[in-house]
Amino acid sequence: MADIYPSSDFDEWAPTYDESVRSEKGFPFEEYETVLKMILRLASPEPGARVLDMGIGTGNLARLYADQGCSIWGLDFSAKMLEIAHSKISGLVCGKADLRREWPPEFDLHFDRIVSAYTFHHFTLDEKRTLVQRILNESLAENGILVIGDIAFQDAAAQEASRARLGSDWEQEEYWLADETISAFHAAGINCRFTPVSYCTGVFQFGTMVADG
Repeated sequence: MADIYPSSDFDEWAPTYDESVRSEKGFPFEEYETVLKMILRLASPEPGARVLDMGIGTGNLARLYADQGCSIWGLDFSAKMLEIAHSKISGLVCGKADLRREWPPEFDLHFDRIVSAYTFHHFTLDEKRTLVQRILNESLAENGILVIGDIAFQDAAAQEASRARLGSDWEQEEYWLADETISAFHAAGINCRFTPVSYCTGVFQFGTMVADG
């Protein structure tokens, strides 16, 4: 399990993160606000619900749930990002962690909604699948909802078309490919649905598959 990047990289980005994601057009933050709003809609929050934002960053997604009267918990491996999120969201419970590793003990809970935006593309497909399985088994409440929005392409051909168009501006990460993700997750017994938002972004919904009979 490789490290993502030094957390110092994200600490340095934290003060300008909001400006960069909202002002940048095209790859990789095309339709950024639309992605966040779709995650909110698909997770259908209710007042008082306990919501966990994985990779909370500066709190842009989590604040949408706070505005709905939810109780917000956030994990991130950047202390500076967490500081900004905490300044935006009253009552936020923060924890510093690499999502793929052990979480702080206070996060050993069941959450009504678990969400994430623009974080999982740092993880390999196997890491994505392992983490989602762990969340479904250990962290999601009964009848809870897990929704993840991120940089994603329908398939390898769509990703290659974007890479060729962007040329030297392309930055290679472990971007989601919807077709291989759905296949791999279904093989692991995880229900997976993908809704594209733009040519390079989309939202996944996950749940445990129910056996026939």
